[in-house]
Amino acid sequence: MEPLDVDDGFDVHEYRHGLKLRKQDRGTMHLENRDDFACPACGEVFEQLFVSERRENTFGDPGTSFCVVRTDDQILLLTH
Repeated sequence: MEPLDVDDGFDVHEYRHGLKLRKQDRGTMHLENRDDFACPACGEVFEQLFVSERRENTFGDPGTSFCVVRTDDQILLLTH
């Protein structure tokens, strides 16, 4: 299990080989974990990753446990 490195921000291109882009719009990305990357918050494998550069985001009920990680420029929401 390789954890996502977010020490200097998160660069999706470093993990492109194992993350499948599901949806992208202005300022957000929704990705699927296809390579068993580990969550930078809890160390467990996550299923989905939402990355946002927006200051405000609204989420519905994800129906599962999740972690939130903040970098200088992004918010990462990881569902398990």
